[in-house]
Parts: sequence; C-alpha cells; structure tokens
Amino acid sequence: MPRIQYKDSDVDLMARMMRAEAEGEGAQGMLYVGNVIVNRVRVDCLDFRDVRNVHDVIFQIQGNNYSFEAVQKGNLFYHRAREKEKQLAKKALDYWTDHPARFALWYFNPYGPCPSTWYNQPFTGQFKNHCFYEPIGGTCDSVY
Repeated sequence: MPRIQYKDSDVDLMARMMRAEAEGEGAQGMLYVGNVIVNRVRVDCLDFRDVRNVHDVIFQIQGNNYSFEAVQKGNLFYHRAREKEKQLAKKALDYWTDHPARFALWYFNPYGPCPSTWYNQPFTGQFKNHCFYEPIGGTCDSVY
C-alpha cells in the first residue's frame, strides 16, 4: 500500500521536482525532497491544511510565492522527467522514508550553516546542502 494515493501524472510531477531541487545531491538527496512532498500531502496541519495531493503541494502558493523555488524560477523543473527520477519518485510515494526528512515538512539550502530553527520549526538534520525541519511537537501530529 503506497504512503499516499497518486496517479501517473503525480509520479512525473514529483520526479521533475525532485530533480530540480536536488539533482546535485544524488539519488538520496532527491529521495529526501520526495519525502517532504509526501509528508505535506499526508498532513492536515499548519501551512498544509489545503493540500491533498502532489499537484497541490508542488503548486502551493504561500505569501506571494510558490512554496518550491524551482516552480518559480523554472530551471530543471520544466524539463521532462527522466526514468531514473520517476523510479525514485515512485519509491518515495510507495514506501521510502528516512532521517533527517522522515517527519520533515520543510527544507532549504542556506548560504551558510543550517540554523537551529527555520520559521520557528526545529532542525532535524542535514544532507549535503539541504537542511531539514519538522514541526514543533504537538503542532502537527499527523506527520508522525
């Protein structure tokens, strides 16, 4: 049973996002990004109450910007998904999860060291250039 319900178009969309956000961090880095996307679909809390599928998560607007920089700036997100990334996306959708992104709802690539919090959310760990953050305890139990 997959972690969330999805369609073939979701696999393609998620594969494009994983590549655009973390291709330089290899397969594991892309899987971490995929894990955050799946977590956002699964939860019903905080900034993610109104996103119920992969499309909603990837094209979510917070403030006046897309949640994912790759959507806004283009780059690799607007290239076709390759089979390698589709396989990774399917893996994240079906079963894959790992620390530091296991319960993470946010990540970013800072210009310096990872801060201990990001928008008041606690740091859970780093993989290469990306810092991961999960919700403060008791604010989003559906992520666990």
